[in-house]
Amino acid sequence: MKVNRLLAIAATLVLSVTMNSAIADDGVAWDALSDEQREILGQFSDNWNELDADRQQRLAHGADRWIAMSPEQREAAQQRFARWQGLPADRREHIRDAYLRFRALPADEQRRIRDNFQRIRRMSPERRQQLRDRYRQMTPEQRQRLRDRVSDRQHTRPQRRD
Repeated sequence: MKVNRLLAIAATLVLSVTMNSAIADDGVAWDALSDEQREILGQFSDNWNELDADRQQRLAHGADRWIAMSPEQREAAQQRFARWQGLPADRREHIRDAYLRFRALPADEQRRIRDNFQRIRRMSPERRQQLRDRYRQMTPEQRQRLRDRVSDRQHTRPQRRD
């Protein structure tokens, strides 16, 4: 009887260790986090093991990024987060959808979009406003022709080496 009980306890221990190590292999064990990471992620301590492995990895990576930031960078990040939280839910959802669509694009298309964004950022505010005004005055057909023309130009022109 005692042998059966000992075997049952041993089997239970082996099973729990195996299950815990499988969770740790996919995710990040709370005990494997550094003291700084645990401090930053303290709000998740009670339900850390209930988070999926991907979320644990993203949070641990985010904590590492936070640790590596200067005080000025942390302040800027907090301000961006506050602005994000201040957006209406539908606007945040729209931004998330646009980001996911962007990430699904091929790398060369992402690069083209980033290059165009940087080119527009380098323009003066007055020139950007002129372009916005001119675009708003176009008919839908004119806008589509412009988009087609720009797309054709991007695909036929050799890539610039900056």
